[in-house]
Amino acid sequence: MSCVLLPAFAADPEVDSTQVFLDSIESTFRYQEGDIKFDNNVGTLRVPKGFRYLDADQARFVIHDLWGNPGGDGTMGMIVPSNIPITAAESWAFIITYDEMGFVKDDDADDIDYDDMLTDMQEETAEENKEREEAGYEPISIIGWASKPFYDKNKKVLHWAKELTFGESEVHTLNYNVRVLGRKGVLVLNAVASMDALPTVQENIDPVLTAFQYADGYQYSDFNPELDQVAAWTVGGLVAGKVLAKAGILALLLKNIKLIGLAIVGLVTAAVKWFRRKTELPAVKEFPQDNQG
Repeated sequence: MSCVLLPAFAADPEVDSTQVFLDSIESTFRYQEGDIKFDNNVGTLRVPKGFRYLDADQARFVIHDLWGNPGGDGTMGMIVPSNIPITAAESWAFIITYDEMGFVKDDDADDIDYDDMLTDMQEETAEENKEREEAGYEPISIIGWASKPFYDKNKKVLHWAKELTFGESEVHTLNYNVRVLGRKGVLVLNAVASMDALPTVQENIDPVLTAFQYADGYQYSDFNPELDQVAAWTVGGLVAGKVLAKAGILALLLKNIKLIGLAIVGLVTAAVKWFRRKTELPAVKEFPQDNQG
C-alpha cells in the first residue's frame, strides 16, 4: 500500500523539516531538456543550455500551490536554471504563455522614447494602485528600468526589465519580459526573480531570446494582410501595457518560496493533492484548512 510521508515538524530540532518537505516535492518534478513542441502547435522551444523545462501541469502547481499565487492557467510551462531546484528560495523562472492578440506592427520601434514612457508608466501605476488594493493585491511602485527595452527587428524579439517594489517591502523585484512576435500573436516569457538575480538573468538572456522558433505558418514573415488580424498593440504598447491588464501574470511577481501569507499546513494540503496526481495514491486524510495563518 502506498502512502505519503509528511514531515514530522517537531521531531528533530536539528533538522529543517520545511526544507526536507520541499526537497520531497522537488523529487517529484519531471524536468525535460531538448526540443519541446507545444500542444497548440504554435512552435518549438529548444531548451537553452543551462536550463530545464517544466510542462504546463507542473508549472501550474509551482505558480499556484508552491509559490502561493492565484491563477497559473494559460501557462505553457516554464524554463528554470538547471543548477537551482524550483523549490529553492533563490529559484527563478521564465514562465511561458502565448497571447493570440494578432499581428503586432513594429513600425514604431525606432521612435520610442522609453524614458518618457517610464515616467508615464510610473504615474499610471500610482493611479491604478487603488484598483489593485481593492482587488486584494499590494500596491506596486516602478523604481525604473532594470534593463532598458530593446527590440531586435531582425529576430522580431522585444525584451525589457523593470525594477519593482510591492507594498512596503524593502526587497525589490525583477520583472524581466521577453516577447517573440509572430503572425497571429506573441510568445510571452516573464522572468520572476528578486533584483539580486538580475546579473544571472542577464548572463542567460541571449540563449533564451533565441530558444523559441515559430512553426511554419506562424512566423512573423507569414503575415497575410488579407487574412490576418492586426493587433491593437504596437511594440511600444507591449512595453507600456497597463499594470492591471495581466493581473494573473503580475501576481507571479509575489513569488516567495517561504510562502508569504500561507502557513506550511496550506502547502501540505496542496502537496498531498500533488502527490496523489503523481502516484495515483488512495485517499489520504488532509490537514484542516482552518489552521492556516
